[in-house]
Amino acid sequence: MTSVAEQSTHAPLSPAQMAERARDIAGRAGEWIHRVRLSADGRWYERLHQDGDHEVWLLSWMPGQSTGFHDHGEASGAFAVALGTLRERRITVDRTVSAGQARGFGPGYVHDVGNVSDAPAVSVHVYSPPLSAMNRYDLDDDGRLVLLAAESAEDW
Repeated sequence: MTSVAEQSTHAPLSPAQMAERARDIAGRAGEWIHRVRLSADGRWYERLHQDGDHEVWLLSWMPGQSTGFHDHGEASGAFAVALGTLRERRITVDRTVSAGQARGFGPGYVHDVGNVSDAPAVSVHVYSPPLSAMNRYDLDDDGRLVLLAAESAEDW
């Protein structure tokens, strides 16, 4: 079994590779469960690993917490649900992502992820290359995305 802080390959990972890495880490809760915090004030998150080719984040979600529509700039990514259930919403598609499941995506992918259940959830997120920018969106009256804000890594 590889550790959470894996060796860097200095090459971007594919969405499928990131989904597998996120699912693998999510399945090894004994290595990270002691880090998790639950906060009614907002999603809790902690970076578990970062190198030149990817980064790994651990997030907790209380019922009702969500990201809002956003992308990950030029980074590809994936997330796996470790505990609980999350909903991934795109403009035209809603998906339930349950413990043990993962979603991978390429750059420019816009989604809203949230906990619509009655119990806390925990997820593992992998981005390659590491996040340097994110864009936040809202939907207009016609259901089209409208850019609200552009953020850089210094903002989070």
